[in-house]
Amino acid sequence: MTTRILKKKKLPKQGMLDNVMRQFDHAADIIDLNPNIRKILEVTNNELVVHFPARMDDGAVEVFTGYRVQHNNSLGPYKGGLRYHPTVDIDAARALAMWMTWKTALAGLPYGGAKGGIQLDPTKYSNSELERITRRFTYALGDNIGPELDIPAPDVNTNAQTMAWILDTYMSTKSPAERSTNLHVVTGKPVGAGGSEGRDRATGYGVFLTIKFWAENKKVDLKDKKFIVQGFGNVGYWAAHFLEKEGAVLTAVQDAYGSIANANGISVETLFEYSVANKGSILGFSGSHTIDNADFFGLDCDIIIPAALGNQITAENAQRIRAYLIAEGANGPTDVEAEEILLKKGIDIIPDILCNSGGVIGSYFEWLQNRNGEIWTLEEVMQKLEKKLRESFIRVSETSENRKVDMRTAAFIIAIGRLEETYVQRGIFP
Repeated sequence: MTTRILKKKKLPKQGMLDNVMRQFDHAADIIDLNPNIRKILEVTNNELVVHFPARMDDGAVEVFTGYRVQHNNSLGPYKGGLRYHPTVDIDAARALAMWMTWKTALAGLPYGGAKGGIQLDPTKYSNSELERITRRFTYALGDNIGPELDIPAPDVNTNAQTMAWILDTYMSTKSPAERSTNLHVVTGKPVGAGGSEGRDRATGYGVFLTIKFWAENKKVDLKDKKFIVQGFGNVGYWAAHFLEKEGAVLTAVQDAYGSIANANGISVETLFEYSVANKGSILGFSGSHTIDNADFFGLDCDIIIPAALGNQITAENAQRIRAYLIAEGANGPTDVEAEEILLKKGIDIIPDILCNSGGVIGSYFEWLQNRNGEIWTLEEVMQKLEKKLRESFIRVSETSENRKVDMRTAAFIIAIGRLEETYVQRGIFP
């Protein structure tokens, strides 16, 4: 038997942990957060790093590194996605777990925050290899996840199928009597495996809704407004899908393979069909021309939707941005220095913990249905999602206006304030 241990590539630091801490500190200073509670919230509760083997199609064994960081559970079970990407490391997982805590608190959900994943490039593995890797990762996590403890969900490069594998592996470790009560150990499952109608589009629909609410607030008509999307996966596609239905025009897209543009408009559905047939790549799409990646954010447009990875909008490219709205479909796509530049330019930013919270709200709906033995229709899910997001958007807008702060700071103030109230009321175990 041959065993291969994957050598970790030295990748540039994303700096997401530094960003989330600076965002937290800024909001905490404004509300004069209790110093003892501040100490608790600025660190994670638990950090799990697992090394596990998985057999490849050629019979060789590779050893992978997986992470699960649980930031805070004062409001309820840990909740957050699992991503498969070369940039996954402990600092990225810490930052993303913290953002999940703020996101669930802002949304008013009975959840805490967690995040994790595996450091790998999934394009280099077959579907059967990814299944074995996922199942071994689940087994390695063991009882560190659970329907009332820590509930994973899809994230970058993971999907409903990934969640089905996790569910099946987790259930196989339980007694027959326990299996029927553990269906909600993960969310984002296929509908046939206990998933919820609408969960596939919840994040992207939420991005669209927050843009729509913003437009209503500003008395802006979205018809004929030009928007560009970075990342044409689940989030980027659904956000573009609903915006196009509203009359907005997609003029450029960037993904891991490159960037394309057409000032006269790109058909969202035609591009999606092409990308599926082209193994996920948008390059070569006939209704567009290729542009340099460095020119993407500087394109003439009204709305930018970064829906890929963290730290994509930086001080280097923020100066070139001409859009007047950035809707953060990704987690942490705008670094702190870039945000300062954008705000000075009068560009509005719908922050990630509000903008892309439709995903975790949709996950909450799925979790509730599994717990209660209910099945909701797509229409019910979408209506409940819109109601929940509108409430969050109004709270953030009002806090932003009353405190004279930007939307991200307002969102953090609400989220941190909810956690502070919980600790004040419950006290801290001696």
